Amino acid sequence: MDFDIKELKKNHKTSYFAGEYERLLKEEEGITEMLKNDPSMGDLAAEELEIIKEQKDGVLRQITEILKSEKEEEEFPNEIVLEVRAGAGGDEASLFAWELAEMYKRFADARGWTYKTNYESKNEVGGYKEASFEFKGKDVYKMLRYETGVHRVQRIPGTEKNGRIHTSTASVAILPLRKKVNFVINPADLEMEYSRSGGAGGQNVNKVETAVRLIHKPTGIDVRSTSERSQLANRENAMAILTAKLQMKEEEEEAKKYSGDRKAQIGTADRSEKIRTYNFPQDRVTDHRIKQSWSNIPGIMKGGIDKMIAALAEGKMGDSDEE
Repeated sequence: MDFDIKELKKNHKTSYFAGEYERLLKEEEGITEMLKNDPSMGDLAAEELEIIKEQKDGVLRQITEILKSEKEEEEFPNEIVLEVRAGAGGDEASLFAWELAEMYKRFADARGWTYKTNYESKNEVGGYKEASFEFKGKDVYKMLRYETGVHRVQRIPGTEKNGRIHTSTASVAILPLRKKVNFVINPADLEMEYSRSGGAGGQNVNKVETAVRLIHKPTGIDVRSTSERSQLANRENAMAILTAKLQMKEEEEEAKKYSGDRKAQIGTADRSEKIRTYNFPQDRVTDHRIKQSWSNIPGIMKGGIDKMIAALAEGKMGDSDEE
């Protein structure tokens, strides 16, 4: 593999190894030059050159591993934005959206990931009308990328007097936060609004307009960030999320062009696709893309989604349990 030493020196992860490789090259040149001037040193020089070759190979292996890891992290970044939004079903839908967010948080806790709230909008019953979170951790996007879509719940609400099963929905969107982005946003396309952050936080809450809302006028996409302490930090956070959304939109549109060739795949990350049903009376969760079902809904809602995540990664096809 050919490496550009200058480029490797610019990367903080490979700069040390690039320097070592450069040093070994100079040593190699020195010994070769010495051998030209004094051929009697042939045996000693050959031994030294062999040692240097082994060291160079070792350095190149480490550089290759770092670059491979970086490429994989670019494809599957260790940072995402997870959004939940209530769909059809009123208060029950908002409560389900809240439960889904809690499910992913518990799954994150079990894996040692971290998360923070970017923005949340609750209703009177404590459910989410919509909410946005940032998750960080190893393989977070690789594991959660198939969670995007409409999640459906079937159960008897606590307020239901006649014991009827209600059907409600909530949507989930998983947005990878990539370090390198191909999407360039024209500042003229942005509208920015500032407001006071709400929620707990001490005496300074609601006194300074730190909360930021960004609107991308051509697409109508808007994002909010209220979690940071300063307006600048919230603006940077909102811009990163907006960029991720616009890039994802572009990728979704590209995927739809080839959707006819992708029927065997799990999905196209389309957030309008119904992907899963949580049937509480029958204690069954069914993923409609891979036609598999799992029991133990209480455990699943507490973050026990490992088996579903693994099955989606493998893309197994089974017999349909869909009603």
